[in-house]
Amino acid sequence: MSRVPLPYAVHEHRFWLLAAAMLLVVVALVLPRVTLTRKAYDVMAFVDVTASMNARDGVLNGQPVSRLDFVKDRLEGLIAELPCQSKLGLGIFTARRIFVLFEPIEVCENFSSLDSAIDALDWRMGWEGDSYVALGVYDALAVAKTFDDAVLFFTDGHEAPPLPWTGLPPFEGKPGEVPGLIVGVGGKTLVPLLKYDDSGREVGNLGPYDVLQENRFGPPPPDASSRPGWHPRQAPFGDFPVDNNNHMSSVKEEHLEAIAAVTGLGYAHLGSTGALVKDLERVAPGREVRVAMDVRAYPAGLALLLLVILYGVLPLRERIARRRPHSKPTLNEVYP
Repeated sequence: MSRVPLPYAVHEHRFWLLAAAMLLVVVALVLPRVTLTRKAYDVMAFVDVTASMNARDGVLNGQPVSRLDFVKDRLEGLIAELPCQSKLGLGIFTARRIFVLFEPIEVCENFSSLDSAIDALDWRMGWEGDSYVALGVYDALAVAKTFDDAVLFFTDGHEAPPLPWTGLPPFEGKPGEVPGLIVGVGGKTLVPLLKYDDSGREVGNLGPYDVLQENRFGPPPPDASSRPGWHPRQAPFGDFPVDNNNHMSSVKEEHLEAIAAVTGLGYAHLGSTGALVKDLERVAPGREVRVAMDVRAYPAGLALLLLVILYGVLPLRERIARRRPHSKPTLNEVYP
């Protein structure tokens, strides 16, 4: 059987596909950058590096990871999502105060440096074993105020030692003066706190007698006199061991929301990178910047698509059509 010549219309379609692809390539070569107006954000991020952040209740790529590693992954994703001309600084929290590693710098020009600094965060950076989260947030706000930046404070909210029965320490700043977000980290189910030896090697989990289960600094609670072994001078808190599950940990959302309410900050639980960006945009005052955007990839990509159709899809359809059984074409079908 002789090969059936292609109709004239098919050749015409191929011509116009090729012409359109060439035109798009020319457009991609000569198209200038487009200037757009968008919002940039200046952020000072503080990361809790206390021992409870080693608890493994995060998941990345199907594998359990520590809360600190989960924060690092999401923070690296954040700097990739922030628009150019945004700035990000980095600090750590431990004990009762924060320490600034570096002040906010532009995210696009310094992406590699920011990514390396975030990746290097480690719990061994902590200089004390306590974790006064509320005091750490207060200190972060005082520091961020000098930079005139929004605050991102990543923590699980685990106070060690526990807060006294009187509750939060007083906040001496002005609520809402510094915008920002407290980001809760960790699962909502209690998991064990990991135990390390003097060389920093993991040796198991902490037990109820390894940590303070109750804050016994200051005056005793009103119900102390009803406790076993209570004595007003010798044992004002009683002498019976208390187990408040403080050797276990979960994200303390109610506690973090209370700190947010006192300071005027927002609160969000750490999830996806996209959700973190939206939460930041919700609370941080962006500044208008003009950005030159390279849009040449769009016509170039469309030209590539047309060439794929021309040299890939159409020949494949013709080959499939030739293999199908068909009757002998008439003169009208060959020469329309």
